[in-house]
Amino acid sequence: MLTIGCLLIAGCAPSSNDDGTRGAVSNETTTGKPRIALVMKSLANEFFSTMAEGAKQHQQNSGNFELIVNGIKDETDLSGQVALVEQMMAQQVDAIVIAPADSKALVPVLKRAIDEGIIVINIDNKLDPGVLQQTETKIPFVGPDNREGAEKVGKHLATQLSPGGQVAILEGIPTSFNSQQRKLGFEDAMKAAGIVVVDSQSAQWEMSIANQVTSAILTSHPQITAILACNDSMALGAMAAIKAADRTDIKVVGFDNISAVAEALKNGQMSATADQYGDQLAVFGIDYALQALADDSVSLQDRNTPVDLVTAESLTASKP
Repeated sequence: MLTIGCLLIAGCAPSSNDDGTRGAVSNETTTGKPRIALVMKSLANEFFSTMAEGAKQHQQNSGNFELIVNGIKDETDLSGQVALVEQMMAQQVDAIVIAPADSKALVPVLKRAIDEGIIVINIDNKLDPGVLQQTETKIPFVGPDNREGAEKVGKHLATQLSPGGQVAILEGIPTSFNSQQRKLGFEDAMKAAGIVVVDSQSAQWEMSIANQVTSAILTSHPQITAILACNDSMALGAMAAIKAADRTDIKVVGFDNISAVAEALKNGQMSATADQYGDQLAVFGIDYALQALADDSVSLQDRNTPVDLVTAESLTASKP
């Protein structure tokens, strides 16, 4: 597991913290440029490392802001992500762009950041609307419609299955809004096709856990014909379990379109995934934060970003 903390581009060297994460040393910018903190989930997940690289490339190409890139130790390290937000508050960054590990638990610390005058933009995993309302906190979400994306993937899978067939879903962290929405999208597609979801379990977004959960599902429900994973890391774990069980009849879909699944799509191990353009997702959030910092009359509202179906056919068609 890769342990990641903070890397400040154009301004600050990282330092070690007691918890093993990496945190930036407090500093006052001398450039006059706004400082944007990108706070993500685990950079051991290829989706978030791709997001980080996209943000860093954007900063280098733009040159009109400073960027601090943060990541937690693993997808469930909620206290670590809260601590990173607190570090960014202590450094008095101008804006925080965050992909929260939990849709509810991060709201209180983000409210504190807003109260201190920091612009907060939510990306990837939408914060819980109910908690935001209860705490009278307004944080705009910039990201895709996860339910729509999962439904696209599920509908494609359904064309390869028979009505009345049985499938199972691998969920992410249950309190994550994007996991909930992707599960709903998969269920929408299966219901419309007359296919039965016989099991749905959390694999915490993690490949190794997905391997174990899938193995147990194959034992409990030997008649299933597909596994619908709410991210590609879990899809990879599911494929490993399916291969170990010698069940070549079971199809797999995922979500995120990380590079690690390209070969599985091409050779038919995996039927489809959804691309939410992870390398650009943070860029969308950063640009929105910069817009708000440049013009305080900007009314911060949710913004939808693209999400597209990816199959072996679309990968081939996209080649020059």
